[in-house]
Amino acid sequence: MEFADAIFIGRQLLWMSLLLVAPVVAVSLAVGLLISVAQTVTSIQEQTLAFAPKIVAVVALIMLMLPWYLETLKSFTLTMFQYLTQIVK
Repeated sequence: MEFADAIFIGRQLLWMSLLLVAPVVAVSLAVGLLISVAQTVTSIQEQTLAFAPKIVAVVALIMLMLPWYLETLKSFTLTMFQYLTQIVK
């Protein structure tokens, strides 16, 4: 395996991790922003209030997107194994 192959694998791994994490981060950010606006409007300054809705939203998102996550990871894994068999020859 050459250095360029290692760079390619690392780049593909980084893009896949960003693709999988982006929806979770976006939902967590959106829920946190909504809770912050609600806290500002109601003058409730409890720091732990945003924690539970974020957790519920993230868990719900992961449960809804689980088939897509599994299919994407399966496809990525198969692609990487095929690529590795090509560069080993």
